Amino acid sequence: MPESLSPADAVLAAEVARRHLIDGESKVDLAASLGMSRFKVARLLEAARESGMVTIEIVSPQGIDTHRSARLGEALGLRHCIVVPGSGPQAGHAVSDVAAALLTEVVTDEDVVGLPWSRSVSRMVGALEHLPKVPIVQLSGAMVTPGEDSSSVDVVRRAALIAGGERHVFYSPLVLDDAASAEVMRRQPAVRTALDHVAEVTLAVIGLGAWAPGMSTVHEVLSVGERAAVSEAGAVGEAAGVFFAEDGAIVDTPLTARIIGLTGGQLRGIRHIIAIAHGIAKVEAITAAVRGGLIHSLVTTSETADVLLSAAAPPPGRR
Repeated sequence: MPESLSPADAVLAAEVARRHLIDGESKVDLAASLGMSRFKVARLLEAARESGMVTIEIVSPQGIDTHRSARLGEALGLRHCIVVPGSGPQAGHAVSDVAAALLTEVVTDEDVVGLPWSRSVSRMVGALEHLPKVPIVQLSGAMVTPGEDSSSVDVVRRAALIAGGERHVFYSPLVLDDAASAEVMRRQPAVRTALDHVAEVTLAVIGLGAWAPGMSTVHEVLSVGERAAVSEAGAVGEAAGVFFAEDGAIVDTPLTARIIGLTGGQLRGIRHIIAIAHGIAKVEAITAAVRGGLIHSLVTTSETADVLLSAAAPPPGRR
């Protein structure tokens, strides 16, 4: 088709384009009204596009990079992938807001929702406005984190108030001093009863931590020697106190027996896990969690998405 239109054809093409694209009139009705074939209508529409008379613009909703979201979701094989423009800590609240919207969108009244402690999950719950009447289950013990006035119990309570459903909480630190103390804690009736409900969880929102300084709340509370022992066991990341390796396999570390929370097997058994994770330092942990099938949906930032996309791209010559 020509790139320019004659004056008469330009007027006709503009009328056809307006009536079809804006008013929603079908090509068949247009053809009958204008006394031409529907093939002529199709050619006029094509000419309107090729001449530049008609342009199509897809505008992302505010706060979501839809193009990167679609590309990253396809590259990683995720159920849902939402990318928020920006980078660094300043994007954290926007990420949590979008995660809250995603949870609200996908949760059904048949779900049982599980929530562990993490800064991002706490902020996400703070952004929630509505949930169906579903049970909320605590997935991990509490952490004492500098600068935070929330705990895993508080996170579950706040979410349960919004949902208006049952809540299953327990009072215990996430990490105990030794395995024997942890075993005693797990046998406490209130703790045991709450943890029994973890097996019922169908949908969870978690924060992903990389096993590096400042990238995991668990990492922050351990001694240098304890951190090194977890690294030597092969862990590159953790989710709700469950450690995993580069290939996504669950790692049994010297710390595992001291953790009060869901097990690696229970984490794998949850039907849909939404991860909130961003920052270049967390790319390895995100990639590992995806590789191991530990997460099914992801909310992240554009900076993180670009690095993940680069890592997912095949090497030159193998496309």
